[in-house]
Amino acid sequence: MNPQALLSALRACTVVELEHPRAFADPTFPAHQPGFVYSLHRRHEPGLGEPRTSASGLFICAEHSGTHIDALCHQAENLHLHGGIQVSPDVQGPRGFTCLGVEEVDPILARGVLLDIAALHGQVLPEQYQVTAEELEACERRQALTIGEGDVVAVRTGYGRHWDDPKRYEQAAGISAAGSQWLADRRVLAVGTDNLSWDVPLVVDDITRSTLPGHVILLVRAGIYILENLLLEELSERKAYEFVFVCLPLKMKGVTGSPVRPIALLPPQAESR
Repeated sequence: MNPQALLSALRACTVVELEHPRAFADPTFPAHQPGFVYSLHRRHEPGLGEPRTSASGLFICAEHSGTHIDALCHQAENLHLHGGIQVSPDVQGPRGFTCLGVEEVDPILARGVLLDIAALHGQVLPEQYQVTAEELEACERRQALTIGEGDVVAVRTGYGRHWDDPKRYEQAAGISAAGSQWLADRRVLAVGTDNLSWDVPLVVDDITRSTLPGHVILLVRAGIYILENLLLEELSERKAYEFVFVCLPLKMKGVTGSPVRPIALLPPQAESR
């Protein structure tokens, strides 16, 4: 297919945004406060001697604020990163990591799958509810899907609709350790959900004996990326359970995560599904 034909095919697709707009006071995991800060330091003002004026600003944000992806260096188990790499001064320093940083995450172009657990329950999930492996499998069957190796799997809890209510959003449901293991066993490329931390914070499980067990299972043990704070409401409304997932992390050397603007591409026939 030549570039013009490819462009025409892409233009025929529906583009669904999966990123929340960023602003100060957005919901943010406590360890990553304040999240996003912006200051307009250069402004359009009169009296500058010519018709043209200019404005520009400075933004500061935590890697793990807003819609973002976790790099593999983000978590360790017994001071070992994915692949058995021991955390040492040669690997971790004040300027970041010498391996497994977010710059090593290739541009993601993959089959995307939405597991709409909130729709399975017929409602937004209860606060801090843990989605089980059995529920993920039941949702897969209900939606007549088969999750395969290399897929990107988005799990909807329904809390994306509460983004503008930080206190409620921060109590979102998450994925249980067994649910994370179920996805790891499918050898997916990445997972994501509409909450702050994929897991339910502060829950310690029997699989990893750690808080945030999904981070250990997925990032450290399986080498599977995690996306957080996805906006999944439009996909749910469209019942778009399969799509092309596109995500381009920033290439920042040695950094533990990156803000992202992921999108879902829906082919024309998906509109009538």
